[in-house]
Amino acid sequence: MFSPGQEEHCAPNKEPVKYGELVVLGYNGALPNGDRGRRKSRFALYKRPKANGVKPSTVHVISTPQASKAISCIGQHSISYTLSRNQTVVVEYTHDKDTDMFQVGRSTESPIDFVVTDTISGSQNNDEAQITQSTISRFACRIVCDRNEPYTARIFAAGFDSSKNIFLGEKAAKWKNPDGHMDGLTTNGVLVMHPRGGFTEESQPGVWREISVCGDVYTLRETRSAQQRGKLVETETNVLQDGSLIDLCGATLLWRTADGLFHAPTQKHIEALRQEINAARPQCPVGLNTLAFPSINRKEVVEEKQPWAYLSCGHVHGYHNWGHRSDTEANERECPMCRTVGPYVPLWLGCEAGFYVDAGPPTHAFTPCGHVCSEKSAKYWSQIPLPHGTHAFHAACPFCATQLVGEQNCIKLIFQGPVD
Repeated sequence: MFSPGQEEHCAPNKEPVKYGELVVLGYNGALPNGDRGRRKSRFALYKRPKANGVKPSTVHVISTPQASKAISCIGQHSISYTLSRNQTVVVEYTHDKDTDMFQVGRSTESPIDFVVTDTISGSQNNDEAQITQSTISRFACRIVCDRNEPYTARIFAAGFDSSKNIFLGEKAAKWKNPDGHMDGLTTNGVLVMHPRGGFTEESQPGVWREISVCGDVYTLRETRSAQQRGKLVETETNVLQDGSLIDLCGATLLWRTADGLFHAPTQKHIEALRQEINAARPQCPVGLNTLAFPSINRKEVVEEKQPWAYLSCGHVHGYHNWGHRSDTEANERECPMCRTVGPYVPLWLGCEAGFYVDAGPPTHAFTPCGHVCSEKSAKYWSQIPLPHGTHAFHAACPFCATQLVGEQNCIKLIFQGPVD
């Protein structure tokens, strides 16, 4: 969360206006090595003390690289579209007193408000894995929020660098629109999906689109970095809704509006659900020992009382070492209750409240990772195709980014209560 020093207050003793929060998929409440500074698993956007938004103003068509450099060095924000060696279009941007701008990217330079790195699937267990070459842009995207109600947030591809410039080189997809203004796409693109029906129990996945540098909406390119842009979708906008997903080719972010978060379950609520399950004293049906979900801050270490489950049938047990079918399939076990064969894994509570579409009890587990959340939340994420690599899509657990498998991608858990 935000530390008090990082919150940007608009007036003394007055709660700052919160536009919303970005939550990175694949992290169950915090980064594996802990949240530090601008590098964290979630980022809250607050109204700034002074507007820092910008809007397009003057357009220059330039024939020499030197002139292009001179214009982009005058300390104003600008976007340069390199059309050929001897022609560049530079669009200058001027201060906009009505908007706040927030930038997201891999760069740790000061213009980036929220530093994101590539999400490693199953990151909870994989702190040491190194990314050899990131596909996330250093200055990936910017979110511009209206400073006046209803505080609309819009997303644009690409961010301004330390020189206040965005450069679209010769190889980047770019074009002139019929009304004369220039636009383009970043190398690997910024994709957005707005859920149908908001972020609620009734939500359905929407369609993935690509957002341009000027905020227009396009159908997806054939591959992530293809030169040819998709088709303009005039009926859709770049306005973020509660539950919108933003994919930066290496990390996917969930946008939650302030209003959406106000109605969403909180960390306290999830902790209360954990205590409620544990208070019911579920038991291992074979060992008859009492099971308990570990506390939220001990979500890396498998504990003695940890519940385990057979993910093909959903029967919950304590840990035991029998039922192996063969030496080759170490994780395939036979459930002693119903003889179903399948993966046998420890269960972990999904702690990131932002991923829940409702406040229901944790009854379902994702397969094959064993993260547990409410039925509606599990079913919602189970049907969302998340971008993977440069052209694949697959459903993944929002808490650890593991690709989901099995008939439904999740399973209803069968707990046994105490026999006494």
